[in-house]
Amino acid sequence: MRLHPRGLVRALVALTAMTAALVLTVPVQADALPATCSDQYFPVTLVGLPETLHGQLCVPAGGAKTVAVLVPGASYDSAYWNSPYDPSQLSFVHAMNNAGYATLDIDRLGTGKSSHPLSALLTSTTQATTVHQVIRDLRTGSQTQPFASVLLGGHSVGSAISIIEAGTYHDVDGVLVTGLSHGINPIGATAILATLLPADLDSKFAGLGLDPGYLTTDPGTRYNSFQAPGPYIAGIANMDEATKDVFAPGEVVDTVLIGVVSTYSKLINVPTMLVMGQDDPAFCGGLIAPNCSSAASLLAAEGPYYSAAAQLHTYVVDDWGHSINYAPDSPGYQAAVIAWAKQLIH
Repeated sequence: MRLHPRGLVRALVALTAMTAALVLTVPVQADALPATCSDQYFPVTLVGLPETLHGQLCVPAGGAKTVAVLVPGASYDSAYWNSPYDPSQLSFVHAMNNAGYATLDIDRLGTGKSSHPLSALLTSTTQATTVHQVIRDLRTGSQTQPFASVLLGGHSVGSAISIIEAGTYHDVDGVLVTGLSHGINPIGATAILATLLPADLDSKFAGLGLDPGYLTTDPGTRYNSFQAPGPYIAGIANMDEATKDVFAPGEVVDTVLIGVVSTYSKLINVPTMLVMGQDDPAFCGGLIAPNCSSAASLLAAEGPYYSAAAQLHTYVVDDWGHSINYAPDSPGYQAAVIAWAKQLIH
């Protein structure tokens, strides 16, 4: 029997709410030469089945020995890390390339130019296995130039994927976690989940043949969910709506159970940086989410969830919500990450 479309969303909201109840400056070089970018299609296996994971590899003009693998969050694809709106300010990819790092900006399976398996097969854990396969290929150079060092960065669900990957396979040199803490603000999270609908009911995805398990956001809701209480900037809000993508419920369930509730992050044994929006509605504030008012308060709350080897470093993007790559202070956040990375990998 097929659930009514809204019934599926309500079930996901209820599951997340129940889970939450269990939990009581280095300047960016603006004059750098353009990077060379190419589409890469990595053959991967998902629970034994062949799939294809797409990523855009960008290498600075002078070459690079280090690559940052960037994993977007739920309802986002690779556009999140490489904003088509005002890229000189908002593109994390451009900032890293200008600082001398290569980037592989991926589409999670089920999104963008990657293949779209059955949504039931997609969890943050299964996604982490495919990211691991890509990192292995980057290390060996089986499909691209070989890279000596790998940084792994994620946002929200992409952060949970990164935590699981790094904590399981120990194949990266540093981890960037953004938009995910070890606590949920039930009011804010429930408000976001209430905006979801099956992707096959949205005209943007109607022709893709997605199974009814894939979800996306209701049109016109993304500013309130992901940018507020930051200033409304029409170009950013419109771009965020135009580039939205899909996700599978299992990715969110794993994010809550493993990325938030558990201490799986303690298995990360390399330096880690955590960046949050000061007013993230889902993962900051309230009774059971951390105080994100400052880097110091965030470190005090989140430090116990990471190992000593992680040497946790924190940064807060002021006056912004969940999707920090689109904040007016994005250049400051980019510079902080670059400064951390340069101390990490010489």
